[in-house]
Amino acid sequence: MSAHLFNGFSHETVDFLTGLKTDNSRQYFEANRSLYDNYFMRDAAGFVDAMGETLRTLSAGIEAIPKRDKSIFRIHRDTRFSPDKRPFKTHMGLFFWEGPGKKMENSGFYFHLEPEKLFLGVGMHTFPPDFMKTYREAVVDDVLGKSMIEAVNQSTANTKFELGWKKYKKTPRGFDPDHPRAEYLLHGGLGVSYEEPFSDRIHSPDIVDYVFSFFQEMAPIHFWLRDLTFKHAGL
Repeated sequence: MSAHLFNGFSHETVDFLTGLKTDNSRQYFEANRSLYDNYFMRDAAGFVDAMGETLRTLSAGIEAIPKRDKSIFRIHRDTRFSPDKRPFKTHMGLFFWEGPGKKMENSGFYFHLEPEKLFLGVGMHTFPPDFMKTYREAVVDDVLGKSMIEAVNQSTANTKFELGWKKYKKTPRGFDPDHPRAEYLLHGGLGVSYEEPFSDRIHSPDIVDYVFSFFQEMAPIHFWLRDLTFKHAGL
């Protein structure tokens, strides 16, 4: 259990997100900025501190930085290249990463809270372009490929977890479509996710240990990817 005290997510944080989903406007956000500043951001930072310390019992290198654009994703959406012009996300997204690259170039543990659900993910959702070749070569490598399958099997032993993230329909050029692990060559990212309906559990001080119990089960796939990113970086 973490030495950082976290008493659960406040009702005000959930109310703020509920309102933002109903009225996704800058006017709503500015009128409720006190809820964002004093509850949403406070809760996010408190959870990052507590979960970061807990995750480091699995691996000391986990990065958990309770700041916006670090472990706390911005709530403002980037609408420049999206047909969806809503200005704000309607969830809280937190990320705990580990590896030699920039934040999103590493494997990690993702926490996602919105009024309807709790979503958890572990792994790399989207491989950086320069990492893709390293990943694919690892898939077909006798040693690395077999250890990947072991990690996948361990991380999906809980039948409530879902393996992701396939992106391609055809085996990439230069690889055998009949290879026993060819299906993994179709992935644009690799990880495990879990989703459950929102419940009042989120308001409990036990939420850190509860989420950690899932992260711990999913962790083998993270460790495999983490080690591969270090290998890719020549470290």
